[in-house]
Amino acid sequence: MIFADNGYAGTTMREISEHAGITQALITYYFRSKFGLFSETFLRRATVIADCRIENLSQLRRRGLARDVAALVEAFLQPVLDLRATAQGRAYLRLHARLHTEPPNLSYDLRKQAYDESTHLYVEALHDALPHLARIDVQWRMTLMIGTYLYALSDTHRMEDLMPDAYNAEDAHHLMQEVISFIVSGLGSSHSQGVSSANV
Repeated sequence: MIFADNGYAGTTMREISEHAGITQALITYYFRSKFGLFSETFLRRATVIADCRIENLSQLRRRGLARDVAALVEAFLQPVLDLRATAQGRAYLRLHARLHTEPPNLSYDLRKQAYDESTHLYVEALHDALPHLARIDVQWRMTLMIGTYLYALSDTHRMEDLMPDAYNAEDAHHLMQEVISFIVSGLGSSHSQGVSSANV
């Protein structure tokens, strides 16, 4: 949770050891460095998410739903949404969102290691489901989908601030439906890389 709240640079080994109730030497023994601990913290859940996404896609294929865009988006997002059920899961989502603001030498290889395989599989599936789009357009929309869910699911509390009387942060079903609806509409748009900046 400390990494999630303070980021990599803002977290010290001393803070981690005090929070965990262990010595810094013990952390170094098992993880070798702060980056080793950070990597393990991120990858432990990230690999589970990626594996779940791959299994979800396999299930869609077995059920004949691999060209259903909404089903593909839900299959991609569900493992992340499931994390919101626990405080540790929500902390990981904050860490995940924060990783995209960390220096590339810290974050790039971790994201590739964790998510490249599953993301490429979903890009190919979405390309099959949306044949009117060029592959680069599908890749762009996948990138924007990831940005959308990271913001929506990472406990920014923005909706609570804007609509405190109407928004229920515990209503995971409503959250999922709103995110899926928004993403599916964007994915299916006929606009492509050929749209000029004057028309945007």
